[in-house]
Amino acid sequence: MELIRNKSYGGERPLFASRDLRLENVVILPGESALKECSNIEAVSCEFQGKYPFWHVDGFRVENCTFREGARAALWYSRRLVMKDTRVEAPKMFREMEDLTLENVVIPDAQETLWHCKGARLKNVEVANADYLFMYSSDISIEDYRQQGNYSFQYCRNVEIRNAVIHSKDAFWGTEDVTVYNSEIHGEYLGWHSRRLRLVNCRISGTQPLCYATDLVMENCTMDADCDLAFECSTLQATICSRITSVKNPRSGSIKAEGYGEIIIDKNLKAPGDCVIS
Repeated sequence: MELIRNKSYGGERPLFASRDLRLENVVILPGESALKECSNIEAVSCEFQGKYPFWHVDGFRVENCTFREGARAALWYSRRLVMKDTRVEAPKMFREMEDLTLENVVIPDAQETLWHCKGARLKNVEVANADYLFMYSSDISIEDYRQQGNYSFQYCRNVEIRNAVIHSKDAFWGTEDVTVYNSEIHGEYLGWHSRRLRLVNCRISGTQPLCYATDLVMENCTMDADCDLAFECSTLQATICSRITSVKNPRSGSIKAEGYGEIIIDKNLKAPGDCVIS
């Protein structure tokens, strides 16, 4: 493997189509597409300032690096990434990617990040300003995760999340086969139009949660006092270890809770309308 150490590169495509290359303490200055169409790349203790440095890359490892704001859209159309101990300050990262691992990564501006990705594994990752995170992605595994940002995980498939704190309005809309364990989810309109969403040992807050959901499962969850008008038009099996402020027109299944402030069943109840509430 060729080693490049303590150098800087700017302009357009300075390392285009490189193979078997290790970068140490390298600075990619403002410019475009520094490592486009590359394979088997290692970047250690590097700084990326220019746009689009890793596009169409097959097999690369990024450790102890920094992506500055100017390195926006840095990793697109690539596969087989391992990123560790890295700070990503640029928005719109990780698009149309396959087989990526992020560990000990901080993304303070995660707006429109991780779109159309398949096979993503995140461990000890923290994101902020994360509006529209994980749009249309699939086969995702997440552990020890912190998030601030709205409209996350929309239209995702096959997701497993453990030990997370998620602050997100409109999280998990239109998802299929998502399971969340031992986590906190805070935000309005959680899980609308989802299919087979499963929440285990989770704390939920925010108005009108889990409406229009199909085959929703909740096991040993708690719901804060602001969780009103829950489960409208949903089919579900729910065991809630707290009082629920209000439930409105669940379609079918069962809900068991410690108590209810209000149960609303009105003329807008949809068939079969046979949910057992106890």
